[in-house]
Parts: sequence; C-alpha cells; structure tokens
Amino acid sequence: MSIPSSIRFAAVAAALCLAAGAPAQARVFVGVGVPLFGPAYPPPAYYAPPPVYYAPPPVYYTPPPVYYTPPQSAYSPPAPVSAAQSCYAGPYVCPMDRPVAPGGNCYCPGNSGQRVQGRAN
Repeated sequence: MSIPSSIRFAAVAAALCLAAGAPAQARVFVGVGVPLFGPAYPPPAYYAPPPVYYAPPPVYYTPPPVYYTPPQSAYSPPAPVSAAQSCYAGPYVCPMDRPVAPGGNCYCPGNSGQRVQGRAN
C-alpha cells in the first residue's frame, strides 16, 4: 500500500514546523551605571592644522600710457611740394633723392639690399 504524495508532503511540513519552533529564552539584566575605573573613552584623534594659504597679490589697474602731442602751431609749416621724381626699376618704384633728367639711369634698393637699375620719369 502506498501513501499518497499529499499526505507525505503534509507530514514532512509538520515535522519541520515542530523542529523549528524551539522556545525563546529571554534574559533580563539589572545593573547600576557606576563605572569602576572611570569612563573608557578613546582619546580624541590628532588633527593637523590646515595648510597655509597664500592669497594672490591684489590686482592693480595700470592706466594706459598717455602720449602728449604739441599743438599744431608748434610744428613748422610743411615744405612746398615739388614735382618729385620716381625711379621705375622693374617691380620696384622708389622716390629719387637727386634730380636726374627724365629717362636717365637710376636705381632702387631691392629686397636684400642690392641695387636694381631702372629709368627716371
């Protein structure tokens, strides 16, 4: 004769409930709060002072430089404009310091300081 599985399950569950239900044990302590050797507090931790902070120097406003120019009457009158000659030397055109006959030979300084030959106007 076999025992049905539902009865077998119920028997195992009942055995587990009975085994797990042990009575609780309660304890009560009654004492007086008088220490025998003084309070047992740990000493405070040592804290180092914070690092020294050096503030940046204060910012000062430096006014822009002031340039004073003398009044226009202090200047000498401009020199009369004469028909100045120019020297045409290929890609270079420069003013001439000495008058030369138109079409005469002249020179202009090049980029590296050499003389470039040309014709006066």
